[in-house]
Amino acid sequence: MNLSLKAALILSALIGTDATRAAENWTEFRGPGGGGHSDATGLPREWSETKNVVWKTPIHGKGWSSPVVWGKQVWLTTGTPDGKELFVICVDRETGKIEHDVKLFTVEKPDELWMKFNSYASPTPVIEEGRVYVTFGTYGTACLDTKTAKPLWVRNDLHCNHWRGAGSSPILHGNHLILTHDGYDVRYVVALDKKTGQTVWKTDRTHDYGKNGKDGDTMKGFSTPIIVEAAGHAQVISPTSSAAVSLDAATGKPLWLVSFPGHSPAQRSLYGNGLVYVTSGADRELIAVKPDGKGDVTSSHVAWRVKRKGIGHKPSPVLVDDLMFSVDDNGTGGCVDAKTGEQVWTSRVEGKAFSASPLYADGVIYFFSEDGIATVIQPGREYKEIAKNKLDGGKECKQTPAISGKSLFIRTESNLYRIEQK
Repeated sequence: MNLSLKAALILSALIGTDATRAAENWTEFRGPGGGGHSDATGLPREWSETKNVVWKTPIHGKGWSSPVVWGKQVWLTTGTPDGKELFVICVDRETGKIEHDVKLFTVEKPDELWMKFNSYASPTPVIEEGRVYVTFGTYGTACLDTKTAKPLWVRNDLHCNHWRGAGSSPILHGNHLILTHDGYDVRYVVALDKKTGQTVWKTDRTHDYGKNGKDGDTMKGFSTPIIVEAAGHAQVISPTSSAAVSLDAATGKPLWLVSFPGHSPAQRSLYGNGLVYVTSGADRELIAVKPDGKGDVTSSHVAWRVKRKGIGHKPSPVLVDDLMFSVDDNGTGGCVDAKTGEQVWTSRVEGKAFSASPLYADGVIYFFSEDGIATVIQPGREYKEIAKNKLDGGKECKQTPAISGKSLFIRTESNLYRIEQK
């Protein structure tokens, strides 16, 4: 065998291994990279309570966190409805049996406002080989050994007044675990050493938030950052109330920001076509930013900014080639040209309300409503519905599902489902 052929075979094997790993492991909120994409194939497009359900496992308590998957384990968080006890749960991927159910934190006086508008376990874990990282916002953050479920380190000193509850999920970059605490009283992004839990850097939000509202919403944020490699930096793109900020991932130093009038952003940003796409929260403005600026780039590096039908507050959009697909909180779906911001189509997507973010895999897009209806569409410049599915036990499906192998893992109010084509 000549050297060039041998090298090609080795490269092909490595690429195949990476693709398999990407298809098998769902590592964070919205999957690897946070864009809502999976390399998985052979996924189900039709299911019901009696069709293509491999297992259905009851999950105690209440939690809006999404499941994450590594190997044969599925991890998620939950809490008692009153927020006094907070748990992390591990489910066996193959059988649905609960392997670990660990109470991590006891809270003496939980903020009762969370109970009305949120759950006490809404941030999604992030997982890697041997370790899973979970946070409950101000009530505590921990790293656990995935074999034993024993905490390796715990932090319960990273506080803020989340007001309506914590929503930002942790992310990993290199040796850092990055957390977002956008509260009514204080706002900051902090990077911890993922091995020890010690603080590496902490960056306070310093831009003008305007006047404090009576309900605190003008100060709040719920968004999970993404990491973008651009302009010679690994950038943490971190939307907050009234602005999207880029930080140097190694140091936390602010690089640039774009301001907007909206508040309480919850959507996760996207990166593609050389642009960062951020949304403004309650104002529902979509903004495309060139990520190579410095300082306030609102007037210099915005490629376009629009308000379009189908741009929601909670569900994050998904980017497929040059098109961006989304659904708003009330069920209006939309497609926008990602290069220009022009509206391509809008359509009603069945469901009373939407919080979960759409996912793209195996050539289709999945939309998930809060009442358990999942609509499958063909991505393109026309709205083309392929299938519609309903889980009878799908009440309060506010969590974005996970994809692993040929399976969808769908969490509802009281159950975790594994859905696979039989």
